[in-house]
Amino acid sequence: MTFKDLNETQGLRVLIVGAGIGGLTAAIALRQQGHRVELFERSRFANEVGAAIHLSPNANGVLRRLGIQAEDFGAVEAEQLREYTPAGEEVHVINVKQHAAMWRHRWLLVHRAHFHEGLKKAAQGPGKGAPALLHTASKVVDVDAHEATVTLENGHVIKGDVLLGADGVHSLTRSKISNAKPGSSGRNAFRFLISRQEALDDPETKSIAQDFGAVDMWEDEERRVVIYPCSNNELLNFVCLHPDTDTTIDTAGDSYNQHIGKDALLDVYKHFNPQVRKLLAKADPQTLKLWPLLDMETLPTWVEGRLAILGDAAHPFLPYRASGGAMAIEDAVSLAVMLPGDIEKDQVPERLKVYEKARFERATTIQEMTRQSSKPISPETAMGMVVYIYGHDEYDHSSQVLRKHLWSQNPHMYWRQPIVFGPMPGPRQDCMGRDRALKSAQSTFTTASIKFKTSRTLLQNLFPSDRYSFISPSTVARASFSQTTLGGMDWLGGGGYRHIGLYIHGVQYTKEDGTVLKGTYMPILFENLADPIVSGREELGMPKLYTAIDVHQRNESYRLQTSWQGAVWGHFELEGLEDQDPAADAGTIGGEADDGILVYRYMPKIGKECKGQAEAEYPVFVPHAAESKVVPSKVTRLQRTKKAKVEIQGLDWDALPTLHHVVSRLGEIPIDEIIDAKVVSGVGVPDVSSAMRIE
Repeated sequence: MTFKDLNETQGLRVLIVGAGIGGLTAAIALRQQGHRVELFERSRFANEVGAAIHLSPNANGVLRRLGIQAEDFGAVEAEQLREYTPAGEEVHVINVKQHAAMWRHRWLLVHRAHFHEGLKKAAQGPGKGAPALLHTASKVVDVDAHEATVTLENGHVIKGDVLLGADGVHSLTRSKISNAKPGSSGRNAFRFLISRQEALDDPETKSIAQDFGAVDMWEDEERRVVIYPCSNNELLNFVCLHPDTDTTIDTAGDSYNQHIGKDALLDVYKHFNPQVRKLLAKADPQTLKLWPLLDMETLPTWVEGRLAILGDAAHPFLPYRASGGAMAIEDAVSLAVMLPGDIEKDQVPERLKVYEKARFERATTIQEMTRQSSKPISPETAMGMVVYIYGHDEYDHSSQVLRKHLWSQNPHMYWRQPIVFGPMPGPRQDCMGRDRALKSAQSTFTTASIKFKTSRTLLQNLFPSDRYSFISPSTVARASFSQTTLGGMDWLGGGGYRHIGLYIHGVQYTKEDGTVLKGTYMPILFENLADPIVSGREELGMPKLYTAIDVHQRNESYRLQTSWQGAVWGHFELEGLEDQDPAADAGTIGGEADDGILVYRYMPKIGKECKGQAEAEYPVFVPHAAESKVVPSKVTRLQRTKKAKVEIQGLDWDALPTLHHVVSRLGEIPIDEIIDAKVVSGVGVPDVSSAMRIE
């Protein structure tokens, strides 16, 4: 492929050194952001390494955001994890599919070469953005981190706007940032694949291969044999870890593509049980490879000027938590978040530093976990590692890191309730923080709520501080959109109003003394009348904003839409409602057995010289028990259905000049599954006077 003069007006010109998993994922993500991407790969991809990798739920999730469905490349779902002693005695068996409900996405096992080919097609084929240009047999001999240039072996010099080093553990680009070099971890690994049918046809090995999606492991303190399927369960992948004193790597050749005799493999595992050895003996000597397991000191930085490194170039992993490929994928997605299509060229060095801030702690923490896992660890420790690794969405995480960075660029912006959505526009500042000056001068209730499963990582970005957390480690969170129509309010002259809010269930607040309050967290409540908004914000610390709320209630349906001066941003529907016993309802939002409602108060200081400073900032709690004593509520009618729908459109600043920063974030919340939908009517509306400052 020849180098082309690309349209300089379309996005950044991104040069990526290395077209492995990390480089190709970065190319896909960055082309979708509108950038012009070129990859430089020293090999011709003529002989891909025959091995498989894990796509853990955290990696699979961000890939799916990019439109990558690994099942299209023959990926299979991990269903069982079985561990044995070398003698074949069962240590424990985990039914992975039973635990799968904790994760929003599946844990997949995929042939590396097939996965790599799928990424290449996605990077170069039809889709969002201009196809990436892949230059194979293009060895990079030098780069300039500050000029973002690549020099090839043939003398060609190519200049870009940003330079990414995805050139693996023996990275050239890393040398422009650090003198650190990889060294032996003390371990080597045999890698090979065999036909699953071959194992099934052998009566001695059939029992190992007969279960789909099974990950099997035999280990002692020094050696480990791991077998798992890929390619639609048609192949079995082998990774055999052992001390590097058992085998010898030829450092003069390609250390990642070394053939070795089958006798060496069988000798290393001569004390393992006959069934395992029988499987090892099926290795094809022509495809059996020996790999060194390399490690490297933690780098002080991954960024220099317009250069950022990712994947193994920045943080090589030992293969004990199946995270090497996953971390490269997360790095790539983070870079695309930090480099949106409208970024200016002079912002690149700063944004690469933000990428490092988003990724450094997580990647190095998991890197240390792989080192710890090279020795036997307790099931509790292993589970803690799994929760940390799998319970994450890097797109959501990096988006929040970037938001906070952008917010910090103007420390004098006004911040008002609810601060989790960012600095709020209002009469005295626009969405960019610029001064507007004079441009802007006995009760009843009916509550309709839709409860759903969604992403914990995305919702926790709406928590105002680290003291708020989910009670469950699951990445599946529960939340409700709940709308109430109030009537007969004496303080409104017998009239009423409507409100609708987002309620996040299963949340706890940990106080400074260590005690914990459990409840439902409400980051936003919209109301259609100014008076309750003002009083709720000022007297209770409630995060209230205005929106129009139109309700259409019939015998078996309940529909509502939300808007601002004619700009409709929300549709909520409940159909096929059926009456149930009113006593069957718990009486709380979403029917949760929690202790109350958690909110967060923020009030700015007054005065031009005090912009960005808080007059009051603290958590607030509304306990259900105390509220029920003030004015007891009685449910007179309860209707339920499973037929419910939520549609939210963020629109733009022109359509929603005071709400876009909130509504656009609500529109990002995925509705994975409707859990419950109901309409509850009754009498007795507490005045929320039990709201209290937590500390």
